Amino acid sequence: MAKVCHTTQNHSHGQRSLSSLQFDAPLPYGAILQEGGSNRADGVQFVVFSRHATAMRLLLYDTPEDGEPVEVISFDPTHDRWGDVWSIFVPGLKHGQLYHFQADGPFDPSAGHRFDPTARLVDPYAKALAGHFLHHDDRIIRPPKSVVVDDRFDWQGDRHLRHELADTIIYELHIRGFTASPSSGVAHPGTYLGVIEKIPYLKSLGVTAVELMPIHEFPRESFDGNRRDHENYWGYDPIAFFAPHQGYATSNQPGGQVTELKEMVRALHAADIEVILDVVFNHTAEGSGDGPTFSMKGLENSVYYMLDNESGDYHNFSGCGNTVNANHPVVRELICHCLRHWVHSYHIDGFRFDLASILSRDRNGIIIENPPLIESITEDQTLADTKLIAEAWDAAGAYQVGTFATSRWAEWNGRYRDDVRRYWRGDENQTGNLATRLAGSSDLYAGEDRQPYHSVNFITSHDGFTLNDLVCYDQKHNDANAEHNQDGDNNNYSYNYGIEGPTEDAHVDSIRVKQIRNMLSTLFLSQGVPMLLAGDECRRTQQGNNNAYCQDNAISWFDWNLPRINAELVEFTKALIHQRLNNPTLRRRTFLQGGCSEQGVIPDVEWFSPDGSHVDWFSGEPSLICFFGAPTMDQPIAKNDRVADDLAGTPQHVLLFCNAGPETRRFLFPSSPVILQMNWSIAVDTRQSHDQIPPPIPLKFDSTRPITLPERSLLCLTAPTTGTFGK
Repeated sequence: MAKVCHTTQNHSHGQRSLSSLQFDAPLPYGAILQEGGSNRADGVQFVVFSRHATAMRLLLYDTPEDGEPVEVISFDPTHDRWGDVWSIFVPGLKHGQLYHFQADGPFDPSAGHRFDPTARLVDPYAKALAGHFLHHDDRIIRPPKSVVVDDRFDWQGDRHLRHELADTIIYELHIRGFTASPSSGVAHPGTYLGVIEKIPYLKSLGVTAVELMPIHEFPRESFDGNRRDHENYWGYDPIAFFAPHQGYATSNQPGGQVTELKEMVRALHAADIEVILDVVFNHTAEGSGDGPTFSMKGLENSVYYMLDNESGDYHNFSGCGNTVNANHPVVRELICHCLRHWVHSYHIDGFRFDLASILSRDRNGIIIENPPLIESITEDQTLADTKLIAEAWDAAGAYQVGTFATSRWAEWNGRYRDDVRRYWRGDENQTGNLATRLAGSSDLYAGEDRQPYHSVNFITSHDGFTLNDLVCYDQKHNDANAEHNQDGDNNNYSYNYGIEGPTEDAHVDSIRVKQIRNMLSTLFLSQGVPMLLAGDECRRTQQGNNNAYCQDNAISWFDWNLPRINAELVEFTKALIHQRLNNPTLRRRTFLQGGCSEQGVIPDVEWFSPDGSHVDWFSGEPSLICFFGAPTMDQPIAKNDRVADDLAGTPQHVLLFCNAGPETRRFLFPSSPVILQMNWSIAVDTRQSHDQIPPPIPLKFDSTRPITLPERSLLCLTAPTTGTFGK
């Protein structure tokens, strides 16, 4: 271990000598606390990458409000640089120390270099930030300060829950929006601790995982050259991938958000609820060439971002001004380190990768097979127990749903969303599409060892209408975003049933409630992994806004009066989740094999027309009967799946009647002796204008009589079987 001598400038006390300054191995990166041993003092190792910097400085601060550093330490290029890694050890520093980097180097945008010797730079590996952006003349002159963090925490024996993906029910929520409303009644609204207070509600729903919209550090304001008035509410504009958002903490102490997030994860795990993070590795808040320089742009712009080889301009596959150069080896290493950090330090159970198709692009932006980053994540040993979910498209036209990666990855199934919406809206020739989605989307995922649970099924998400608004609005109403209603998707497959927006017309509202129940039922009765948007179980509305990215107000917040006002719908949703968790037939590990029950064999799946005959897929009929046969003991268990005793519930046969038409439809029971002889009971029923909750004692169903389904309604029956287990 070498020792070198530095002279530093202390803005308060003049010069001091660091005669025993030392450097260790240059990995890992960031600010690493070191405890002194027999031959060294306590302190912090600072490690940062820059290939073309000609000088590097460490700026130290005492408080988040400090306008100027109290000390500036210059790296010695001779002794403190290992290849392209700058590394020094500063004794005496502790947890909570605040710092920036500052780098000299060429400013030549055409060559990809944007060094600014005056810029204060956030450490790309910072584990927490403190303070806010400081502006002058609409320009950023100082970003938040990086914080030295002690990662030690009393986990009280907590470990990853390792729920099987096939048994997972995801609930997508926004940390702040979930409890920010005064109606939440929590002691710590809009925070990690506020979520803890609502765990009993999550547990009562029956969800097994929460998928959190971005919690890595992001600016509250958005930047595009100059300061903008829009708030960055959603958080899809990262500035520090490793750092939890300080705005979701109750503590004002630098690094307090680290402890509070860990407390939240620990509490959710104690309730048997996993935590999945929505991560954004496709762009950063530094924006385009007109955007600010506050981190990677000022350290090694040409490595961290995709640039045009001729002009040096930013490729914009993200739609946000820049694109992270994810398949560069340096950036790939950063992303993998980041994922390991969340798994190891925060016990995170999985990740949803925003605009994941960008991660499949090479340094020139071309989609490639077997992208190095995807392969690295897939094969990473630390991530082996985590869930990997891709949003398999990007803002530049790439659409990889069904083809994104290997069996380690699940995907948000955008086709499922669109097909279910169109079927229940009553669009023509959608019955076959509905059947494909109910059965697990084999058209997308069959082959290459992928299974139904690689499809994350959703009808709504943060991006678009809520489920309530999907049945209340024909058009988006994004005027509050101050973009002249030009933002947001125009293809929503929504319908207002005669009146745009809220109504006191009881008939129209009854249709809307029924359609909400139809789509919720479809979601939880489909093969695959269901994802429910927070508030859809109680008719949360965004007032027709389908792009509420900047609405940190009642438009986006969860109104906690709604679970009481719409208590029947909440109970209906709970019953659906209970049905799914207690019937492994709905959580198949392998794709369904069709067959014919008239031959005396119970198939995995069989389809019928309303007259009871086998379905004619070309008839254009908006009605359908679906039979899911319960898995039997002689059917194989998929590799690495849990055995029967670990699965909740006893498999039951499922018979689903769907009528998306605007008129009442008469159904006959399937013309199959095997199905007719089963002992059927009502499990889910949306035929009435109010919520039908399955009673504690199953209602026996007479299969010899015709079934009448009013317009836009669904009926699900179940029948017991013996000697079966989850396949």
